[in-house]
Amino acid sequence: MGHVLVTGGSRGIGAAIVRRLLAEGHHASFTFLQDGEAAARLIDEQPRALAIRADVRDSGAVDDVFAHAEGRHGPVTHLVNNAGITGPLGPFSTSTEKDLRDIFDVNLFGTASYCRAAISRWTRSRHAGVIVNVSSTAATTGAPGEYVGYAASKAAVDALTLGLGREVGRAGIRVVGVAPGTTHTGIHAAAGDPDRPGRTAERAPLGRAAEPDEIARVVAWALSDAASYVTAVTIPVSGGL
Repeated sequence: MGHVLVTGGSRGIGAAIVRRLLAEGHHASFTFLQDGEAAARLIDEQPRALAIRADVRDSGAVDDVFAHAEGRHGPVTHLVNNAGITGPLGPFSTSTEKDLRDIFDVNLFGTASYCRAAISRWTRSRHAGVIVNVSSTAATTGAPGEYVGYAASKAAVDALTLGLGREVGRAGIRVVGVAPGTTHTGIHAAAGDPDRPGRTAERAPLGRAAEPDEIARVVAWALSDAASYVTAVTIPVSGGL
């Protein structure tokens, strides 16, 4: 078992990942930004976890986040880049440049900053760590009329996963993507469409949206030794889409 740092871990898929990892015997630290109440509830439920308020867009704070986590649980051995935003729901033509920059700053550049920090630490210490980047099936569908900017950012994350996985494999570091389909979380309400999971569930061959723990189980598998020969690939968890 190891020490897993999860970005965006206070609610939704991130919180499910934290719970799953703790249940499997890992130490877990997670970042959160706005929802301090959700972070506090998770800590009350899972007192072994460590919550760290941090904005993944702030690349200058990444080393401090790692240091804070390591001060409690020792060296970070695994990283899950889960923090993400969709931006406003609607046609791409109605989005703004600020919307797009915000999406890429969180989803791509935030992920890249944490990947860079983890890989730098692990190559210096010769640790064979694992990174899981949480992507989305939107990266392959394009999400027309809804989340084109978000889809583009997640497609970039998939390319990052592929390139990094191939670049650092000889160092013993694995980089795996997990791409959820529509999942019952608050991200849809934040985008202005809380009923989206029920409305879009029929598109999936399994006929329903995912539950957060169904995504968390795949993330935990990707982090584990059971996935020791899996890297530089993004795994769809999409009910068949």
